[in-house]
Amino acid sequence: MIKPPGVKRLPHRKHFAASLLRNVIAASLMLIFSLTIGTTGYVYFFRIGWVDGFYNASMILTGMGPVDTPISESGKIFASFYAIYSGVAFLTCVAVIFAPVLHRFLHKFRLDVEQ
Repeated sequence: MIKPPGVKRLPHRKHFAASLLRNVIAASLMLIFSLTIGTTGYVYFFRIGWVDGFYNASMILTGMGPVDTPISESGKIFASFYAIYSGVAFLTCVAVIFAPVLHRFLHKFRLDVEQ
């Protein structure tokens, strides 16, 4: 098959799989970090147990909404900032996971994007 000038070959599937695995690990670490911040904050500011703190943090991080209502001013401030952070963090993790898939898709159509 004759290759047009200036068109690169599609990277091997092993390269794609390695890139996807690397990004899934990075996104997982970001989610674990975010859950750790949220759980610790909920335990400290809301004076609840670790399981309840983890439950609250995971519900906020995934966009489901708060479970417990904060009663202190510091709890309200923490919950507000954690909700804002969680929205950005979750969308960033989704983008990091799908970046290699989109990159592979663009390569399929010969739209080269610098890495």
